[in-house]
Amino acid sequence: MNPRELVNYLQGLQENNNKAWFVMNKPSYDILRDEFTALTAEVMKELTKLDAPIARAEPKKCLFRIYRDTRFHKGAPYKTNFSAAIAPGNKKDWGPHYYFEIGHTGKLMTAGGSYHPQPEHLAMIRKALAEEPHQKGLFAKLAKAKAVQEKFGGMWRDEALVRPPKGYTPESPNLEFIKNRNQILIREVPLGKLDHAGIVKHVIADFKAMVPLVNWLRTAMGIDYAKR
Repeated sequence: MNPRELVNYLQGLQENNNKAWFVMNKPSYDILRDEFTALTAEVMKELTKLDAPIARAEPKKCLFRIYRDTRFHKGAPYKTNFSAAIAPGNKKDWGPHYYFEIGHTGKLMTAGGSYHPQPEHLAMIRKALAEEPHQKGLFAKLAKAKAVQEKFGGMWRDEALVRPPKGYTPESPNLEFIKNRNQILIREVPLGKLDHAGIVKHVIADFKAMVPLVNWLRTAMGIDYAKR
């Protein structure tokens, strides 16, 4: 995949986010989509070496569609990024995911963990956090690991609650993490001179630092892929 060609296409789509332009440039989209699918497949092959259950996933079923829900995006029917959410059950898996995207701004984003879990799954995560020793449990250690701090600046804090959620108090162990609506690590960098191989290497290096978080979340959520 040529990252420059993908970014150029996405920039064109950003400037002309309408059906007429999209249809006229559909051949380019189809080629780029196939190339991004191949890139995703390569990332998944390498990720399987770090997280064996990923071998169950199918690249095409991990990719997001480019079409937006026009109920919420009137006048801009197409996304301006190519992205994939990787999990053993593909993008619809209710457990934690690995995610990466390339957008029209020429940036590469990587993320991993649990994003907007269902209420019952969020309750499981919070319960597991509350049952660990305050600041000395496995989650706190992995969240404050050197690699996590250097690469991601710690856990993502967007959408965190101001007050303790129902059932928890200011004295609850690990409250700073319990307040989080999402338990994810996220990083965005300019593509710069990264080529196809460079993108795979960068994404896998970030995913490697996310594996402990993903494994912790699977345990907290009661996910055992050997039994599924």
